[in-house]
Amino acid sequence: MAALDQKSPNVLLQNLCCKITGKSEADVAHQFQYAVRVIGSNYAPTIERDEFLVSEKIKKELLKQRREADAALFSELHRKLQTQGVLKHRWSILYLLLSLCEDPRKPSNRVPVCSYGPLLAQALPRDVHSTPFYYARPQSLPLSYPERSATAHNSSMATSGISSMGVFSINGPGPTPPSLLTGPGPQAVGESMRGSRLAWTLPVSSSPSGAAAAPRPPSGPSSTEIGEAALVRDILYVFQGIDGKFIKMCSPENCYKIDSKVPLCKSLRDTSSRLAELGWLHNKIRKYTDSHSLDRAFGLVGQSFCAALHQELKEYYRLLSVLHAQLQVEDDQGVNVSVDSSLTLRRLLVWTYDPKVRLKTLAALVDYCQGRKGGELASAVHAYGKTGDPHMRALIQHILGLVSHPILNFLYRWIYDGELEDTYHESMPTQLSLKSSGVEELSPNQIPLRAGTNQTLLPFFVASDPTVKTDRLWHDKYSLRKSMIPSFITMDQARKVLLIGKSINFLHQVCHDRTPPGKIMPASKSTDSPKDAAELFTDLEGAFQSKIDAAYFETSKYLLDVLNKNYQLLEHLQAMRRYLLLGQGDFIRHLMDLLKPELARAATTLYQHNLTGILETAVRATNAQFDSPEILKRLDVRLLEVSPGDTGWDVFSLDYHVEGPIATVFTRECMSHYLRVFNFLWRAKRMEYILTDIWKGQMCNAKLLKSMPELSGVLHQCHVLASEMVHFIHQMQYYITFEVLECSWDELWNKVQQAQDLDHIIAAHDVFLDTIISRCLLDVNNRSLLNQLRAVFDQIIEFQNAQDTLYRSALEELQLRIQFEDKKRRREEMGEWGVTAEQEAEENRRVQEFKDTIPKMCSQLRLLTHFYQGIVQEFLRLLMTSSDESLQFLSFRLDFNEHYKARDPRLRPSLGATRGRRSSNI
Repeated sequence: MAALDQKSPNVLLQNLCCKITGKSEADVAHQFQYAVRVIGSNYAPTIERDEFLVSEKIKKELLKQRREADAALFSELHRKLQTQGVLKHRWSILYLLLSLCEDPRKPSNRVPVCSYGPLLAQALPRDVHSTPFYYARPQSLPLSYPERSATAHNSSMATSGISSMGVFSINGPGPTPPSLLTGPGPQAVGESMRGSRLAWTLPVSSSPSGAAAAPRPPSGPSSTEIGEAALVRDILYVFQGIDGKFIKMCSPENCYKIDSKVPLCKSLRDTSSRLAELGWLHNKIRKYTDSHSLDRAFGLVGQSFCAALHQELKEYYRLLSVLHAQLQVEDDQGVNVSVDSSLTLRRLLVWTYDPKVRLKTLAALVDYCQGRKGGELASAVHAYGKTGDPHMRALIQHILGLVSHPILNFLYRWIYDGELEDTYHESMPTQLSLKSSGVEELSPNQIPLRAGTNQTLLPFFVASDPTVKTDRLWHDKYSLRKSMIPSFITMDQARKVLLIGKSINFLHQVCHDRTPPGKIMPASKSTDSPKDAAELFTDLEGAFQSKIDAAYFETSKYLLDVLNKNYQLLEHLQAMRRYLLLGQGDFIRHLMDLLKPELARAATTLYQHNLTGILETAVRATNAQFDSPEILKRLDVRLLEVSPGDTGWDVFSLDYHVEGPIATVFTRECMSHYLRVFNFLWRAKRMEYILTDIWKGQMCNAKLLKSMPELSGVLHQCHVLASEMVHFIHQMQYYITFEVLECSWDELWNKVQQAQDLDHIIAAHDVFLDTIISRCLLDVNNRSLLNQLRAVFDQIIEFQNAQDTLYRSALEELQLRIQFEDKKRRREEMGEWGVTAEQEAEENRRVQEFKDTIPKMCSQLRLLTHFYQGIVQEFLRLLMTSSDESLQFLSFRLDFNEHYKARDPRLRPSLGATRGRRSSNI
């Protein structure tokens, strides 16, 4: 025993082989090699592990050899062995002993001791499709096709005999392959390596290199022509991608060919070549599944596609097992004896017609899907379903069901829970790769791209950027990747899917709403089976659309309700209209009255706290005081950047603070637009305010200055110019207030009331701002018009200054004249001379000096009028050439009596130009 303990397991196993066979160590070399491969294999046999059946087989064989005493001894030893717990795999040991006691070199008409052919033949159709190949594949099995070529014999022995062991362990017990008895030549080992992957589909005893009962055909060319039966046997193995004796893979031509030296008639050669195409198609599909089945980076969609291909190959293997069964005959003892096959090449050609078409479809699909994964792969599969052949359409539909099942699972998680998880990163485009740095610090759904973007790719066609802050969640965090949207999902459906999950995340992260998703939408979120997934994606306008619509409407409605009830979104929108767009008329007018003394000062002398106090006073004195405190606390004063020479009117602005969920609608860009529009409207309102002061000054001073007839001409000139300006500003105010603001606001309000989701409100609000920016001449295209309009406003301010100077000078002169007359009257009442000659001469000289300034005032007014009218004429010309019809109509209203048209020939368009403009408008 001590000597045995020092021996290695290999030596002990060799001694066991010698004891069982009764031969020397040199004679049992092949049996020992076979035993080593059996023990070192990690294959799982496909036959049932029945210990009782094996023991009965051994006893039956001993009785046949008239060794009753040995049979009884074996039974007693086996009973004692069952009571011991030392051995865990008794069946395997009995199976090994039964296999080793057989002599594979016995004549074919004798019954092999351990032949399990009948059992395998019965179990094969069941086990072929019940045991997936990749579950039994050893880790050392090469995956690439070139490694399974005939040159693989160099490494076959270094992998514990995988080639032969694969045949044994998958197919169950069988006779020892002759290659182990005659020596593993390069060709035999190469064939064994190629057969290890697929030999489970056929019994080993019928293998071209392992059929002990079948006569070995000549290895080289002979004068005797090859029979059809031999070709049929070769074809059956070529169907599985295994080289036969005569039909082998030709690597340069990438096809199976019969050696030209083999004596064979042209008819059989052509038929065999046509049949061998199935093997080539099989290899193409199997190569794709081999390279992707164990690749985790291929993703769930890709793994589902490989599983669908495996299912189709299993059905194909089942057909091959039926065909091979025609070559075997089972006797009463379960012995496989090779007999003449009833199969012919013609029959195979007919029986494999439909499988060949099916394999061609799968091979073409594999070619089309190369390099794709995720939604892109699903789109490729779906594209092949558009065929008129109902059988092919059913095949693609079945594959699409398996491929789209993971997509459906991810869709359900997104639209019902707002969760994104892409464990295999299958939303990533194939041409993009991942960064090697920083990946460990991110979750699987937050791996950035090497292309320099921070965007994180999430399941399929939804992408997420983890660097986006909460305030930009709705706008920038989630987006659609159009290239990854499956072709069977429309853009509208994809947009709704994006909005559903985005709304759920917006509620949780921005609105801090913790309502469970089940209370938001009662729809069921149970995962459908692949068959249901296929039917669901087939009926895109029915079941799938109804699921998406139900989740979309419920989620969007709940989100809008939260924004309107909890955050007063619509009230804030109306506040923007009332304050920043000057809709609250009494408040704006009173605010201007209170601010006039402050804003007339230099901009550098203003203090914001003083202006804020004036703002609060205006709120308390007008109807603005009845607004919600939530709105009034957001209203504030803002001072713009000061430029040299600016007054308070140039830098003053109202401001409205927004934060939280409503900042999603009123973004920084939107608030900057509101600021621009407010400054424009505030300046236009100031012009109206100035002209009102001018008109009041004229009305108040008209009676006072009647006593100064020399001013009648200049005052008339002031009245005419003021009337022109008032008409211009009134028409502009009407256009801005009613045609721009009110019409745009009414359209916005209708859209907001009918909005189905937050995106509709945001889009309508953006259109509203863009419209008023454009029609208020604040965009780039109307810059020249805006410059002319500002020049008009500047002329109005100049006119106010000129008229104020005129009235101030005239009133001073009037005051001096009144004082002179009063003094003169008082002296006359006292009985004295009213004035002396010197005083009268002084008074006349002063009056004459004032009269001498009147022409200068008239010149100044004429010059001002000339500049003003020239600017207005240019403004009208630009309006007439504008492509906006509303601006063209504005030019007609501004010059309704053709006053400016009569002064400027450029305002008289030709008939051809008018027709051209009308045709372009049409």
